Amino acid sequence: MADRASEAVWVEKYRPTSLADMVGQESIVPLLRSYAAQRSLPHLLFAGPPGTGKTTAALCLARDLYADEWRQSFLELNSSDERGIDTVRTTIKGYARTAPIGSVGFKLLFLDEADNLTSEAQASLRRLMERYSGSCRFILSCNYSSRIIDPIQSRCAVFRFRAYSNEAVHTQLKKVVAAEGKKATSEALETIVTASSGDMRRAINLLQLASTGVATITADSVKEHATVPLRREVEGMIGAAVAGNFHEARDRLYALFTDRGAAGEEILRAIHSYLPDIGETVLPAREKVRLLEYLGEVDFRLAQGASDRIQLEAVLAHIAAGSAALH
Repeated sequence: MADRASEAVWVEKYRPTSLADMVGQESIVPLLRSYAAQRSLPHLLFAGPPGTGKTTAALCLARDLYADEWRQSFLELNSSDERGIDTVRTTIKGYARTAPIGSVGFKLLFLDEADNLTSEAQASLRRLMERYSGSCRFILSCNYSSRIIDPIQSRCAVFRFRAYSNEAVHTQLKKVVAAEGKKATSEALETIVTASSGDMRRAINLLQLASTGVATITADSVKEHATVPLRREVEGMIGAAVAGNFHEARDRLYALFTDRGAAGEEILRAIHSYLPDIGETVLPAREKVRLLEYLGEVDFRLAQGASDRIQLEAVLAHIAAGSAALH
């Protein structure tokens, strides 16, 4: 029988169990550790991109506070599934009003993706945070703190999680590779770091996919599974557009959609991250500013449900037309 531990999802298998084990977020973790040591903390609001350690930090804080009994004093809810006012009035209120167990003096309620709560639910939650603060501390997690109403933000200590540095992602990947008894080339690790864009969860998932059926993880095995556009492919696409060859740039864009399986938002982010590295002789600063403004408009349109292909083609046409005007 295969070892079940080896079949586990690596993201969960190697998730830190204590704040002391967390990498990155150097401005946040020490303060959370002091909360755990003093056994006292305010309501918390964790804001930041996906895969930056928000849920891990909440779980580690609970384990450091309550030790082996943490499950009895910690409740995790996801606001994407339960976003209405009824959830706040029943599930959350029912948990917050019960007396805490143990010597800490309060329980923890972790509300993931709290920015998905409706305005009415957030208003009700604010009242519960006021009323039951003696017996329960709330930890809210969100991608966009601007979607959390001000009365809730004013009652929380706000921690803004940043995307992991390339060094932090690289270090964690090497630890996982060693723990799994695998080997990985330096080029493979660099490819994963580039593709993950500071998202630790994405990086480890990609590492596990690339390790399937191979003893040594190579850049080629990573590229087979990467669903995000890689730097070289984006450079080629933008290079063709800057040279005024719209048709070649569009063909490269279609290849990203069909061969790579990339989403429009991922391609747009890759273009945004690549722009600063384009030389002034190729694309002057004024044109970059104009293009960045246009990328912001396209990002909004994609968020509103516009067609990926049409919007990204428009970006390439914008670049090609601007380049033609300059030359």
